[in-house]
Amino acid sequence: MRVASFNVNSVKARLTNLTDWLREAQPDVVCLQELKTIDVDLPEIGDAGYNIVAVGQKTYNGVAILAKESIEVEERRLPGDEADEQARYVQALIGGRLRVASIYLPNGNPIDTDKFSYKLGWMARLRDHAAGLLALEEPTVLAGDYNVCPTDGDVYDPFAFRDDALCQPQSRAALRRIVNLGYTDALMAIDPGPRRYTYWDYQGGALQRNNGLRIDHLLLSPQAADRLLDAGVDKAPRERERPSDHTPVWCKLDI
Repeated sequence: MRVASFNVNSVKARLTNLTDWLREAQPDVVCLQELKTIDVDLPEIGDAGYNIVAVGQKTYNGVAILAKESIEVEERRLPGDEADEQARYVQALIGGRLRVASIYLPNGNPIDTDKFSYKLGWMARLRDHAAGLLALEEPTVLAGDYNVCPTDGDVYDPFAFRDDALCQPQSRAALRRIVNLGYTDALMAIDPGPRRYTYWDYQGGALQRNNGLRIDHLLLSPQAADRLLDAGVDKAPRERERPSDHTPVWCKLDI
């Protein structure tokens, strides 16, 4: 089973690019982020051969899971704060045998505002929920745009990003607390080489210069990590016309 995560940066604006990629790459499961729409009834996704479950929000956020097999929805928001209405989490059982969550973690900038404290609080809630999922002892993939560069090796210019929420010590520590529960970073397990980015800004020729960030991650439970066959970054969608500023990260599991 091939599982991918893709921040599309507005699903309607990138719909042609998305469906072209789906038909070419043929992933079995795709977690989308930044849908930026409430209307998630997208027949084009079905025409490409996918079932879809989505949690939308007007203008901002929004997450979805696409799958060729059945989708059994388990969560439509991250547990722990019923007052949080931002569309950042959806979780489902795919084909009755793989649990997948699509995650759009808060950006957190500027760091001297409530946005950063919201980010850290959201990550603490995610850690608590991720611990509960591990207790199920089932194959699980926590996929998405985490808006965290885990190390200086995951950002093209650490000095330039020293005041950015994506690279703050608190953000990195919060991500480590999740991983250290027992999750495996799929891409780093297969290809830990440098400059393996998943995001490039639209400005300044960032893509051509490979001035990027690795902020999209696939975290695998031990039961999924034991079945990991391959992982990588598919740069092709970022090179299309009118692309998202992200590109898919994927893994292949023997499930």
